[in-house]
Amino acid sequence: MSNPCLSCGACCAKFRVSFYWRDADDDTPGGVPLILTEDLSEMKRIMKNTGGTNPRCAALVGNIGESVRCVIYDKRPGVCRDFMPSYQFGVPETACDNARASHGLPPLKPEDWRFEAETFPPVRSA
Repeated sequence: MSNPCLSCGACCAKFRVSFYWRDADDDTPGGVPLILTEDLSEMKRIMKNTGGTNPRCAALVGNIGESVRCVIYDKRPGVCRDFMPSYQFGVPETACDNARASHGLPPLKPEDWRFEAETFPPVRSA
């Protein structure tokens, strides 16, 4: 079984993704690519395309509910790193469930995170 997030992407097309402006790569080498951000305020930036009524992060590629990936996964904003999918660590997450529901997807279940013996379970990023 693969990571269920790779066939979802709903969280990347549900919320405004805002973060501290210094987390962008023009100020922090290796940070969020500036080209994929927009100014929100003097101290905040957002990921492009997440500020409107139908957000979809510019870093998301693929089809929601089918096959998706983040093109800046290793450089994604902290708010994305902190977002927890339901049952990844054994507990439901309302934000994940709501994002999935907004795209017609059912909530994740504990069994969605069962991996085959030769694979490793997901590791939470710091």
